[in-house]
Amino acid sequence: MRNLDDIRDEYEFLDGDERYRLLIELGRELDPMPAALKTDATLVRGCSASVWVYPTQCDTDDGKGGQLHFLADSNAAITKGIVALVISTVQDRPAAEVAATDIAGLLAPFDLKNQLSSNRTQGVPNMIALIRDTAARLSG
Repeated sequence: MRNLDDIRDEYEFLDGDERYRLLIELGRELDPMPAALKTDATLVRGCSASVWVYPTQCDTDDGKGGQLHFLADSNAAITKGIVALVISTVQDRPAAEVAATDIAGLLAPFDLKNQLSSNRTQGVPNMIALIRDTAARLSG
């Protein structure tokens, strides 16, 4: 997965339809999410499209606990790209760091509310809450 700074640099250079294409491309770059993980328990509420987010925790060699790696998917291409963008802010970081991350603040330069329809962005706060709550629970 690309890092957020690289995505932002490219996004700022693009306009309109090119930004949609970038989001679709980001969605395609997500790790595949097995169908068995797409359950009611991993479904993000409040999204216009179906969105699933599943955290996995990998131990690190430094003894500082695990890093969170999120698997995610959506049944809509642009929404899947938005999911990828949200996850890129916290992917493969320690749970405590993820819980403390201002995800909305990191996404602010993308101005998603003005770039995309409200249908496409209405579930973003719920996605962020799910990621941060999961991280807080796992870091606890």
